[in-house]
Amino acid sequence: MVPLLLVLLLALILFGAGFAVKVLWWVAIAVLVLWLIGFVARPAGGGGRWYRW
Repeated sequence: MVPLLLVLLLALILFGAGFAVKVLWWVAIAVLVLWLIGFVARPAGGGGRWYRW
Protein backbone atom coordinates (compact mmCIF):
# COMPACT_ATOMS: atom_id res chain seq x y z
CA MET A 1 0.00 0.00 0.00
CA VAL A 2 2.82 2.43 0.83
CA PRO A 3 4.56 2.09 -2.58
CA LEU A 4 1.25 2.74 -4.33
CA LEU A 5 0.72 5.90 -2.28
CA LEU A 6 4.27 7.05 -3.02
CA VAL A 7 3.75 6.54 -6.75
CA LEU A 8 0.47 8.45 -6.64
CA LEU A 9 2.10 11.25 -4.66
CA LEU A 10 4.97 11.43 -7.14
CA ALA A 11 2.51 11.54 -10.05
CA LEU A 12 0.60 14.40 -8.41
CA ILE A 13 3.81 16.35 -7.76
CA LEU A 14 5.00 15.89 -11.34
CA PHE A 15 1.59 16.85 -12.73
CA GLY A 16 1.54 19.98 -10.56
CA ALA A 17 5.07 20.94 -11.60
CA GLY A 18 4.24 20.39 -15.26
CA PHE A 19 1.13 22.56 -14.94
CA ALA A 20 3.10 25.32 -13.18
CA VAL A 21 5.82 25.24 -15.83
CA LYS A 22 3.20 25.47 -18.59
CA VAL A 23 1.58 28.47 -16.86
CA LEU A 24 5.00 30.13 -16.47
CA TRP A 25 5.67 29.62 -20.20
CA TRP A 26 2.40 31.40 -21.05
CA VAL A 27 3.24 34.24 -18.64
CA ALA A 28 6.70 34.58 -20.20
CA ILE A 29 5.21 34.69 -23.71
CA ALA A 30 2.69 37.35 -22.64
CA VAL A 31 5.43 39.51 -21.09
CA LEU A 32 7.56 39.14 -24.21
CA VAL A 33 4.66 40.21 -26.45
CA LEU A 34 3.95 43.24 -24.25
CA TRP A 35 7.64 44.19 -24.30
CA LEU A 36 7.78 43.90 -28.08
CA ILE A 37 4.62 46.00 -28.47
CA GLY A 38 6.11 48.64 -26.18
CA PHE A 39 9.39 48.53 -28.08
CA VAL A 40 7.68 49.00 -31.46
CA ALA A 41 5.13 51.58 -30.28
CA ARG A 42 7.57 54.14 -28.92
CA PRO A 43 6.59 57.76 -28.41
CA ALA A 44 6.94 59.85 -31.57
CA GLY A 45 9.37 62.18 -29.78
CA GLY A 46 12.36 60.01 -30.55
CA GLY A 47 14.62 58.51 -27.94
CA GLY A 48 12.05 58.19 -25.18
CA ARG A 49 11.62 54.87 -23.45
CA TRP A 50 8.22 53.43 -22.62
CA TYR A 51 9.53 51.80 -19.45
CA ARG A 52 11.31 53.28 -16.41
CA TRP A 53 14.65 51.88 -15.35
